[in-house]
Amino acid sequence: MNQQQHDISLTLTENAAARIRLFMQKNPQARGFKIDLKKYGCSGWGYDVSLPTDIEADELVLEDKGVPLIIPADVLDKIDGTVIDFEKQGINQIFTYKNPQATGECGCGESFTTTETVN
Repeated sequence: MNQQQHDISLTLTENAAARIRLFMQKNPQARGFKIDLKKYGCSGWGYDVSLPTDIEADELVLEDKGVPLIIPADVLDKIDGTVIDFEKQGINQIFTYKNPQATGECGCGESFTTTETVN
């Protein structure tokens, strides 16, 4: 686990931070909010979030608004600068991601592309 200074920026809105803190209160073993990517959808990448109880050696831990953010080293360049929000859309409540590294999105907004090719 690496908790030193990083050149990466990852930001939570107040709504997102409050929601994550609520999840973490309900899961006291959680070490933080993990933001990962997986091959997903028609554009290539989708967000995969979780509340892990362990932090892997290749994961970085950042903090914003008192929330530990766990990021695997291999996705840092694809999410740098992302702002994570939590929004209510009608009866739905979802995390949304404003990612400056995304060069395109699928029509439904479930996945995105970057300049890097998905392997």
